[in-house]
Amino acid sequence: MAEFTTTDGARLAYRDEGTGLPILALSGLSRNGSDFDYVAPLLPDDVRLIRLDYRGRGKSEWTGAKTYTIPTEAGDALALLDHLGLEQAAILGTSRGGLIAMALASFAKARLTGVCLVDIGPELASAGLDAIKDYIGRNPPQKTYAEAMAMRSKLTEGFDGVPDTRWSEEVRKHYVETPDGLRINYDPALRDAVLATGDAPMPDLWPMFDALAGLPLALIRGANSNLLAASTADEMARRRPDMLRIDVPGRGHVPFLDEPEAIGTLTKWIESLR
Repeated sequence: MAEFTTTDGARLAYRDEGTGLPILALSGLSRNGSDFDYVAPLLPDDVRLIRLDYRGRGKSEWTGAKTYTIPTEAGDALALLDHLGLEQAAILGTSRGGLIAMALASFAKARLTGVCLVDIGPELASAGLDAIKDYIGRNPPQKTYAEAMAMRSKLTEGFDGVPDTRWSEEVRKHYVETPDGLRINYDPALRDAVLATGDAPMPDLWPMFDALAGLPLALIRGANSNLLAASTADEMARRRPDMLRIDVPGRGHVPFLDEPEAIGTLTKWIESLR
């Protein structure tokens, strides 16, 4: 992976692959650019896929809870585009990445050519938020990759028909196996950043969604999502009747993006970017 330095001196890692249409892939809250490993080989040949590890995640520097905010991470995304000499890019935003995309649309829309939201919208269901608060920043109780894989294959909510090989890949992407058990591969202080906002009223994010007006837009939702309610997705579609939308069957929060339904929608969205 390559590295660049942000305006506040943080060292962030990224991956830049392919040539052609630039798409900046932004992952979920505690995750990193490896989230897009499954979809990367299935994208058209003329797509340039750029994957950022947020500060405190993946291979990027840990900079402390106060810096793990959407405004800071949105600024980091723009800094990466500047580093690469890109005036514009489309954003493929999973969960947290989609919130960052909406934030960018509200204050840096000229830098965007389109947005694909993955299982995220301007309203977040309490069940999903509670689940995030429960696990974020904590090491899992399982001691080995094998134990964690077995747990995920049996207990992961909303996912049907996922082979054990995929869960095995997942636990290796997001945990480190040590003699003392499994450890998360991101800064545990991310928990402090999340809980610091836990008691505050949820802000109205619909203006940020509405700021996407005029941009090619897609929504890939897990049909069993506990974070993005179907009613919220329906309202998003009502406000943006041109939005491409798919509810991926047998998937919760979030789809892997290599499902046929997800690939079909992504392909149509990429065509609309051209």
